[in-house]
This record gives sequence, structure tokens and C-alpha cells, in this order.
Amino acid sequence: MATLLAFDVYGTLIDTHGVIAELETTLGDGAAEFSRRWRDKQLEYSFRRSLMGAYADFSVCTQEALEYTDRALGTQLSETAKEHLMAAYGQLPAFAEVPEALERLTRSGITCVAFSNGTREAVEGLLRQAGIDQHFSDIVSVDEVKRFKPDPVVYSHLRTRLETSVADTWLISSNAFDVIGAGHAGLHAVWVRRSSDAPFDPWGGEPDMTVSDLLSLAERF
Repeated sequence: MATLLAFDVYGTLIDTHGVIAELETTLGDGAAEFSRRWRDKQLEYSFRRSLMGAYADFSVCTQEALEYTDRALGTQLSETAKEHLMAAYGQLPAFAEVPEALERLTRSGITCVAFSNGTREAVEGLLRQAGIDQHFSDIVSVDEVKRFKPDPVVYSHLRTRLETSVADTWLISSNAFDVIGAGHAGLHAVWVRRSSDAPFDPWGGEPDMTVSDLLSLAERF
């Protein structure tokens, strides 16, 4: 089988901090910190729900994380402001280099799929509004197995669903926990190190490949 690249969506293809512009209208200089805390808590809630066996889709984790961050930072956002922020999360932008990188990869015959904690509907909407949906042959959502990354069940489901071999399957993610999870499940994994000062988790292993962005990835495949 030809090489298959399974792309994480939030934080890898799509910039989760794209909500900062919306946050700035109400929080000003506090927008970046709010965005960071919101994202961190969103992931924490997905991890906790997976461990507890209390799955709820990613939008629920996002909503609950928004509520927590508002309380923790004392920002007292109105319900209307929260609704606008959740709507903005469904229209997050792709990172600047993503369209060109995907074009190069698919033109060279690489099969690309989206592989996300988000629901299929949410991911379809993000890819479509970012103008990159045509580059993906499929979308694999953790919603299909009701568990979140980095549960091994999720990576096994990816391979089963797409009928791919370990040797031909690569996870592409900017999230170190995702890269480690894929490696633990036996997949190849590429870490997209979007911040030059970001450390990789010291778990005793390294990614199969590290790139600074997706154009750098396209040069390697």
C-alpha cells in the first residue's frame, strides 16, 4: 500500500488560538492567556473523560473548558460572549502553510486523512471553511469508538478502519501526547514542532521525525 499520512486536526492543521481575535474584543490583553488556559483544560477534560469511561464529544469538553477558564480567570463572560466563542471555535483558521503543503503531498501521490478528537461533522466543517477539505480522502473521528487520544484503542481503530499496515501509516501531529500515543501503538509518528522552544515530553523515546511545519514535512515525503 502507498504511504498514508493521518493528520491530527486541532493544533496541527487548524490553529486553536485563532479564537484570540474574538477574545480580544472583550478581554483585551488577557486574550492570549485565556486562549492558552482554555486549550489546556479542553485537552485535560478529554483525557479525564477517556480514563473515566465517561465519553462526551469534543465540543462538550470545549464548552466545559470554556466555563472553567471563565471561572478560573474571573472574566465573567456573558452567555452571548460564550456562544460567540463556541461559534468561533467552529471556524478556526488553518495555519498559513497548510494549504500549500497539502497540495504538494497529494500531488505527489500521498494519501492524506484527517484523524481527530473532534466529531466528523465538526472536522468536516473546519476543513471545508479552511479550503483544504479536497486534500483528504477520509476523516477518522474518535467519536466512532467513544474514546480520546492517546488511548491505544483510537490508533488501532485508525488502522482497522482504513485497512492499513503499521509500516505504511504515519501520524502527523503537533501534540506530543498524540505522537507518543501513536508510537506506543506501533505507528510511525511525526512531531510538528511549531514553537522552536517547545520541549518534547521526556518519556525516553523520540518521534520518528520532527519538522517545524507542514512544508518541511512535504519536503520529506
